[in-house]
Amino acid sequence: MRIVVDAHGGDNAPLEIIKGCCLAAEENKDLSILLVGRKNELQQIIAENGIPGNRFEIVDAPDVITMEDEPTSVLKEKQYSSMAVAFKLLKEDKADAFVSAGNSGAVLVGATLLVKRIRGIKRAALGAVMPSTDGPYIMLDCGANVECKPEYLDQFATMGSIYMKSCLKIENPRVGLLNNGTEECKGPDLQQQAHQLLKNNPNINFIGNIEGRDVPLGGCDVVVADGFSGNITLKVSEGWGKLISKVLRDMLTKNLKSKLAALLIMSQVNDFRKKMDYKEYGGAPLLGISKPVIKAHGSSDAKAFKNAIRQACVFAESGMIREIEEALAKE
Repeated sequence: MRIVVDAHGGDNAPLEIIKGCCLAAEENKDLSILLVGRKNELQQIIAENGIPGNRFEIVDAPDVITMEDEPTSVLKEKQYSSMAVAFKLLKEDKADAFVSAGNSGAVLVGATLLVKRIRGIKRAALGAVMPSTDGPYIMLDCGANVECKPEYLDQFATMGSIYMKSCLKIENPRVGLLNNGTEECKGPDLQQQAHQLLKNNPNINFIGNIEGRDVPLGGCDVVVADGFSGNITLKVSEGWGKLISKVLRDMLTKNLKSKLAALLIMSQVNDFRKKMDYKEYGGAPLLGISKPVIKAHGSSDAKAFKNAIRQACVFAESGMIREIEEALAKE
């Protein structure tokens, strides 16, 4: 398995990216990593931090796409950036999957216009794997497509369902349409029209509309939404996770009595924190692209990036891109 990595993408690049690659290589001895970036700079960081240089191969790329750059810069102005070069390696079959924590818009543009969408897919969707009381679920789209058509949401449902079945091993995933009520007639025209398409989609197990409050309670395995609604729901969920963790920490460290009580339940607290930690899930798959692409969280540390690479490996090994092509042929 060969993974190509954008070394300069993200808030903590390139050091945490390099560390994450190292952790991934230690965890999977069959993994080969192509680290794309400014070669001299990367080699200096590796030497200064005592990182084993034999864990990956460095591919030189003189430029960097920042968070402030226009997404389309990956095509022209910064076609020799670490992200653009990494995408070209993926396109040329020199890697099995791509991972970056960089500019989300540039990742979407690069994947769509350099690597290309799966034939028949109208829009690629960014999916976020999140925790619920019944285990992980995927929400898509989470920001790639602010404005959607009903047929986009129908395809998102198919791709999300195949991802959960192929990569997370959930048989017959339950698909729900994010809406402001469970009744079929609820929501604006987009949701009402999408509901009719989803009801007749032979590739999914559609259970109807799902309200936002039921999403973290395990209401379904695939949450379908337009990019605007999905992104807001995702950010609110992340905020609630941080709030709950902070309140729990403050409560268990308030005084001597609470600290003693914390000692008795520390293993359960740690399990809870792990369940709520986005770092455990790695990154967001960009579904609908002809090759596996993972968008890691912009603030990823070494642990989060290591898990994003692990996720990319699972994606590449799953064969789900072929499954999507076959599912589209049935429609």
